[in-house]
Amino acid sequence: MIDNHLRLFFWDVNVETFDPHAYPEYTIFRLLELGDEKAVAWLRAEFSQRQIEKVVRTERRLSPRSANFWALVYRIPAKEVAALTPQ
Repeated sequence: MIDNHLRLFFWDVNVETFDPHAYPEYTIFRLLELGDEKAVAWLRAEFSQRQIEKVVRTERRLSPRSANFWALVYRIPAKEVAALTPQ
Protein backbone atom coordinates (compact mmCIF):
# COMPACT_ATOMS: atom_id res chain seq x y z
CA MET A 1 0.00 0.00 0.00
CA ILE A 2 1.20 3.52 -0.74
CA ASP A 3 1.11 6.62 1.42
CA ASN A 4 -2.00 8.78 1.17
CA HIS A 5 -0.14 11.75 -0.32
CA LEU A 6 1.02 9.56 -3.23
CA ARG A 7 -2.34 8.09 -4.20
CA LEU A 8 -3.19 10.76 -6.75
CA PHE A 9 -0.11 9.81 -8.81
CA PHE A 10 -1.25 6.19 -9.07
CA TRP A 11 -4.82 6.56 -10.29
CA ASP A 12 -4.53 3.53 -12.59
CA VAL A 13 -3.68 0.93 -9.93
CA ASN A 14 -5.46 -0.42 -6.89
CA VAL A 15 -3.78 1.72 -4.24
CA GLU A 16 -4.96 -0.60 -1.47
CA THR A 17 -2.79 -3.44 -2.77
CA PHE A 18 -0.10 -1.68 -4.83
CA ASP A 19 3.41 -2.20 -3.45
CA PRO A 20 5.75 0.46 -4.87
CA HIS A 21 8.82 -1.61 -3.97
CA ALA A 22 7.55 -4.54 -6.03
CA TYR A 23 7.54 -2.26 -9.10
CA PRO A 24 10.42 0.14 -8.55
CA GLU A 25 10.90 1.29 -12.16
CA TYR A 26 7.20 2.09 -12.57
CA THR A 27 7.04 3.88 -9.21
CA ILE A 28 10.17 5.92 -9.87
CA PHE A 29 9.04 6.84 -13.39
CA ARG A 30 5.60 7.93 -12.24
CA LEU A 31 6.93 10.15 -9.47
CA LEU A 32 9.74 11.66 -11.54
CA GLU A 33 7.22 12.53 -14.23
CA LEU A 34 4.24 13.64 -12.12
CA GLY A 35 5.35 13.99 -8.51
CA ASP A 36 5.48 17.12 -6.41
CA GLU A 37 8.24 18.03 -3.93
CA LYS A 38 6.77 15.83 -1.21
CA ALA A 39 6.49 12.86 -3.57
CA VAL A 40 10.08 13.29 -4.76
CA ALA A 41 11.30 13.52 -1.15
CA TRP A 42 9.50 10.24 -0.43
CA LEU A 43 10.99 8.73 -3.61
CA ARG A 44 14.53 9.68 -2.61
CA ALA A 45 14.02 8.25 0.88
CA GLU A 46 12.64 4.95 -0.42
CA PHE A 47 14.85 4.24 -3.45
CA SER A 48 18.58 4.51 -3.98
CA GLN A 49 20.16 7.16 -6.15
CA ARG A 50 21.40 4.34 -8.38
CA GLN A 51 17.83 3.07 -8.94
CA ILE A 52 16.58 6.57 -9.74
CA GLU A 53 19.46 7.29 -12.12
CA LYS A 54 18.80 4.00 -13.92
CA VAL A 55 15.22 5.09 -14.60
CA VAL A 56 16.35 8.52 -15.79
CA ARG A 57 18.75 6.81 -18.19
CA THR A 58 16.43 4.08 -19.51
CA GLU A 59 12.79 5.22 -19.30
CA ARG A 60 11.61 6.40 -22.72
CA ARG A 61 8.19 7.44 -21.37
CA LEU A 62 9.68 10.39 -19.49
CA SER A 63 8.71 13.62 -21.19
CA PRO A 64 11.64 15.53 -22.70
CA ARG A 65 11.10 18.24 -20.09
CA SER A 66 11.22 15.82 -17.15
CA ALA A 67 14.07 13.80 -18.64
CA ASN A 68 16.15 16.93 -19.16
CA PHE A 69 15.41 18.22 -15.65
CA TRP A 70 16.35 14.96 -13.92
CA ALA A 71 19.41 14.51 -16.13
CA LEU A 72 20.60 17.91 -14.92
CA VAL A 73 19.79 17.11 -11.29
CA TYR A 74 21.71 13.82 -11.43
CA ARG A 75 24.41 15.14 -13.80
CA ILE A 76 23.69 12.55 -16.47
CA PRO A 77 24.77 13.56 -19.98
CA ALA A 78 21.78 13.97 -22.32
CA LYS A 79 23.25 11.42 -24.73
CA GLU A 80 22.84 8.79 -21.98
CA VAL A 81 19.14 9.55 -21.43
CA ALA A 82 16.85 7.37 -23.55
CA ALA A 83 14.00 9.89 -23.52
CA LEU A 84 16.30 12.52 -25.03
CA THR A 85 17.79 10.40 -27.81
CA PRO A 86 16.17 9.25 -31.07
CA GLN A 87 15.16 5.60 -31.19
